[in-house]
Amino acid sequence: MINNPMQSMPSETQTQNPEYPDSKPVEAMKINRQFAWKVAPSLLISFKYAWAGVSYAFKTQRNFRIHVFVGALVIGLGFFIELSAVEMAVISLTIGAVLTMELLNTAIESVVDLTVKQSYHELAKIAKDCAAAAVLISALVSVGVASSLILPKLWVKIVLLLQTISS
Repeated sequence: MINNPMQSMPSETQTQNPEYPDSKPVEAMKINRQFAWKVAPSLLISFKYAWAGVSYAFKTQRNFRIHVFVGALVIGLGFFIELSAVEMAVISLTIGAVLTMELLNTAIESVVDLTVKQSYHELAKIAKDCAAAAVLISALVSVGVASSLILPKLWVKIVLLLQTISS
């Protein structure tokens, strides 16, 4: 007989987290997750849900908007100084990594807030701080990558522009 993990799950009411005996009991999942993979009936609906996440982040997260604006500025600068396709791809990938980290940070913060509600918990702080640190590190790396690719060519353009103006 195949063992169904859903049968062993608590079906209702409250469960206590054994790792934190002093914590408040949480409501156990009441929804049967057997068909959870059927949430999105089509690929188009899946993309709609994903776009809703991007839209939410853009509307509510100041740092996400900053990263989008700076990323667009850097892409525009890359076209202006005529970076190669590979250089543009590398910059685009680093921008994508930063935006992805920002979305994950938002998701983690939302889940933590949902879990701890208005109370303080040291593990919640650690989760949120580490998620924010992931964004920070990816942003710093992306600045380093973009700088190493853009600054030398930008400097050459500026020097040539100044030479044409002075002559």
